[in-house]
Amino acid sequence: MSKKITTKEQAQAIIDDYDYFIFDCDGVLWLGDHLLPHICETLDLLKKANKTVLFVTNNSTKSRDAYLSKFDKLGVSGITKSEVFGSSYASAVYIDKILKLPKNKKIWVLGEEGIERELHELGYTTIGGTDPTLVEHGVHFDHDHPLLTELDDDVGAVVTGLTFNLNYLKLSITMQYLLKDNKSIPFIATNIDSTFPMKGKLLIGAGSIIETVAFASGRQPDAICGKPNQSMMNSIKADYPGLSSNPSRGLMIGDRLNTDMKFGRDGGLDTLLVLTGIESEQAVLSQSTSTAPTHYADKLGDLYELLK
Repeated sequence: MSKKITTKEQAQAIIDDYDYFIFDCDGVLWLGDHLLPHICETLDLLKKANKTVLFVTNNSTKSRDAYLSKFDKLGVSGITKSEVFGSSYASAVYIDKILKLPKNKKIWVLGEEGIERELHELGYTTIGGTDPTLVEHGVHFDHDHPLLTELDDDVGAVVTGLTFNLNYLKLSITMQYLLKDNKSIPFIATNIDSTFPMKGKLLIGAGSIIETVAFASGRQPDAICGKPNQSMMNSIKADYPGLSSNPSRGLMIGDRLNTDMKFGRDGGLDTLLVLTGIESEQAVLSQSTSTAPTHYADKLGDLYELLK
């Protein structure tokens, strides 16, 4: 059964027992553009204790640079690019390092600027994505749109993620590429979260959008580059060998049972669920021994509040 952190002794044990603290962002550090209580103080507490602090997010709409800007905007200082692992970055690395897609191949993006920026940083050309003409033409749908009828033969992969300006045209073009060449073009999903937390509300997540084109094309993604998929954990462990050799010294902190907690558990880490995002306390307490988080707390800032 999960142990709720409610005492100073329990909070101190968290600090003492772990060297690596891996944080989800949305629902843990902030909700939308609202920083949750005592986040800065808690992160400062960990860094002063010489703990390794990493930020892992399934939100593909932002690049790592954009996340650094968001940290700064919300008043969270001292975060470096190497401490941020987003699903957009993980997808770009997968295409470059695992698929080894040649740089003269283009990538069709059903998603936002975060995916495009990380792919461009690795030398790839993207089409689709945030192209404003797709929004304009998608409102007044034309079945003879050239991007729908004249597919680009240089497209070598399709990357799908959370999309805000979603429309029928974008979905239909994505489907055409997934069907092209006997369904042989690699189909990459940034993550499969069904929902997205925003200031106390649940909005549609990347997984719900990806499932639309997956169902229409009769395909499932060839790779999922966000939590709980272990390709992201493997990339983290590659950068931090100490975590790879001793994962029990790592703690995964998140707000979702089926992504964050599974991600940590499958990677051999202990887990801490906070109740500021998706899950309720009832949901946590109803878990079996095999799926329950190691610890849970009302909010991440409880660590600081209990120790101050």
